[in-house]
Amino acid sequence: MSQLTVDTPRAWVMGDENHAPVAAAISIFEGSGVGKDGSGNARQLVAGDVFMGFALAKVDNSAGAAGDKQVRLKHRGRLGSVTVTGLAATSVGVAVYMSDGGTFTLTVGANSKIGVVARIVSATQADVDFDAARPLGA
Repeated sequence: MSQLTVDTPRAWVMGDENHAPVAAAISIFEGSGVGKDGSGNARQLVAGDVFMGFALAKVDNSAGAAGDKQVRLKHRGRLGSVTVTGLAATSVGVAVYMSDGGTFTLTVGANSKIGVVARIVSATQADVDFDAARPLGA
């Protein structure tokens, strides 16, 4: 490697969004937690999947092969006011998991780690910080 000697424009990827190929014969709905299947394709999250982020729009690949469509993902950010099972007044900073594309819990089990409780909103709801590249929390 050597230092640049001329201007070299770069293609910058802005923000906290990403795209991923969708698994065969499935649909992913807007707002769903998205996980990576055994072949590396996106699907609605199933407990134990590697967390990829949240779908920003519905993608219907129900009649397609793996990779025929891409899902647009929010892979880092803060979810506002989601229902989290097991929440307590002392849960700020505690790891949050998902057992499927729409269920948030503080229970580890076989679930997928997605982030941490950022703020308690009510007895059952919290804001959750998430980062697919670096799951936050204990």
